[in-house]
Amino acid sequence: MPFSPGERQYRDFAVESFKPEVREPSEESEQSYVIRGYFCTFNDPYELFRDYYEQIDPHAFDECDMSDVILQVNHDGAVYARTRNGSLQISTDGHGGHCVADISGSKRGREDLYESISNGLIDRMSFGFTIADDGLEWEMDDQGVVHTRITKISKLYDVSAISGFPANDGTEISARSLHDSIVEAQNRIAQQEEEQRKAEEEAEQLRIQQEQQRVERMRRRALALRLINV
Repeated sequence: MPFSPGERQYRDFAVESFKPEVREPSEESEQSYVIRGYFCTFNDPYELFRDYYEQIDPHAFDECDMSDVILQVNHDGAVYARTRNGSLQISTDGHGGHCVADISGSKRGREDLYESISNGLIDRMSFGFTIADDGLEWEMDDQGVVHTRITKISKLYDVSAISGFPANDGTEISARSLHDSIVEAQNRIAQQEEEQRKAEEEAEQLRIQQEQQRVERMRRRALALRLINV
């Protein structure tokens, strides 16, 4: 299998729609600290590294466990919202995976994260997930470029605001490991096909040899019968 089942993956997206929901406070309501954005997009190939492209299928989340998803910054530290207490909502549409989070529950959320997003200092999102055992399709073209499609995500752990580069430096390493595994799998398949071809050739040569031996025995038998009759 060209990836490790259950291994947590991270993908980082730059999404213009990651923004605060602006609602000025009034006598009837307090300041709103709601943010919303897409943490991934569907049918949109992206390059994880050289010669490796990936995209997410629109049905990848159909059977995904999203029972307890948290909102973090850079996949680490404080939790700003959570599906389990209703402060984080996760949904999908034709564009991608979408989240709406009320981050008013903590001072850090109100004063740091909300303001950073409002000022455009943070405009990227990422998500942590695991791929199902049968959740990845891949192929390698004639140029050696790998194209993969995530078709089934088994669990969504977190959605994160990203302050700069992807929080998990292992993303590229994992992807390269996957690429190497794919190459190895293709090499194994080619080797198996070559071994199968040789086995078929040897079997055919053996069949021809046995047929020749059978014909020779019949010839000798016929010759012997003619000598007896004489």
